[in-house]
Amino acid sequence: MKKLLILAIVSILSLSIIAGCSSSKSSTASEKDVVELRFFHRWPNQPKKQYFEKAVKEFEEQHPTIKIKTEAVLNDSYKEKIRVVLGSSNPPDVFFSWSGEFAYNFARSGQSLNLTDYVKEDAEWSNEFIQSQFKPFTLDGKIYGIPWSTDGKAFFYNKKIFDELGLEVPKTWSDLLAASDKIKKAGYTPIGFGSKAPWTISHYIGSLNQLMVPQDVINEDYDRKNAEGDFSHPGYVKALEKFMELEPYFNKGVNSVDHEYSRELFKSGKAAIGFFQLAEIGLIEPTLKENLGVFNIPGIEGGEGNPNSITGAPEGIMISSKTKHPKEAMEFVKFLTSKEKGIEQLAEVSEYSAVKGTTNEENASKLQQEAIDLIANAEETYLWFDTAVDIKIVDAYLNGTQQMLDGKKTPEQVMKDVQKAVKDVKSAQ
Repeated sequence: MKKLLILAIVSILSLSIIAGCSSSKSSTASEKDVVELRFFHRWPNQPKKQYFEKAVKEFEEQHPTIKIKTEAVLNDSYKEKIRVVLGSSNPPDVFFSWSGEFAYNFARSGQSLNLTDYVKEDAEWSNEFIQSQFKPFTLDGKIYGIPWSTDGKAFFYNKKIFDELGLEVPKTWSDLLAASDKIKKAGYTPIGFGSKAPWTISHYIGSLNQLMVPQDVINEDYDRKNAEGDFSHPGYVKALEKFMELEPYFNKGVNSVDHEYSRELFKSGKAAIGFFQLAEIGLIEPTLKENLGVFNIPGIEGGEGNPNSITGAPEGIMISSKTKHPKEAMEFVKFLTSKEKGIEQLAEVSEYSAVKGTTNEENASKLQQEAIDLIANAEETYLWFDTAVDIKIVDAYLNGTQQMLDGKKTPEQVMKDVQKAVKDVKSAQ
């Protein structure tokens, strides 16, 4: 009887072990079916950090065989790190990119995947986009990035301060200077500005260039392939001179404070004007409410550019050419750029989606709807300057302009540095 009992126990244990082994093998097989994608973006701070964490979790729930590993670093650090990691042996599968020259560099170097077929094959998804937003991600007829957001740059102003001082919205550059002078005398900071991270300078430079320099000249000069482009037009020096006309009206120590500081200065009512992206309305309007207004950068007397233009561009998502999982990566990109997520991103992080019909009365304020019209109604839209031209030219411009703000260089000296950088870029091709 005891022997039978022992044999029965041994049999049960053996079956348990076999079942355990079988279960282990099944689990291992299941794990092998899971695809891991690395996702790299430039928003490690709130509210976008939380937005993407939530989006990733939602995507993983809908796609249990795909896991997303996310990394994020802030703006200027991102510009450097994305170049490094894309050149490594283990780049992120999916990554954010500015449009224009910034994205084209990845396409030319073979680091980004050609997405043209994906766009054409799924017309139901791709036709939802504002089609013009694909252009800044298209090189030699091939699409390398999917537009995620669209944006523009404009002056924000505090209506309460303007009403207090009897000021009208500036219609010309002279009006802007006169208003700034009156604001300064009243004890307010006229224009909040922070250039510690110099990308903020590039937005001023791009906007002023497009007002002072003829469009055909800009097209030639910004095109790195054009041997004739040399940034020699006198309008470039004049644009820097116009920028320095604003310097007396900025807060002190602009090179030692960042953009977020200038935004807080404006939100707190200490600065009357700020040069912000339209996407920042959602970050400022909850504080200033009906006292927040927006106007496009005013035309400059004697300028040879287009006064009805705006600085702005889409930002998008690209896929590494080295990814081992292009199909799954594209599935994730489609999820992030769906109409449903586009409506959410405006409501939750104040980013205008590049998908049609995502800005409406339900998820946007009246001012946000007016702001998107600034982009739609502009006769010409120029890309952010720091993504429109070669990075060496950008660096010469921004480093020189920071020194100009510190009184160490003149506009003419800055442009000499820029022209030298242009020659270096052209000769290296």
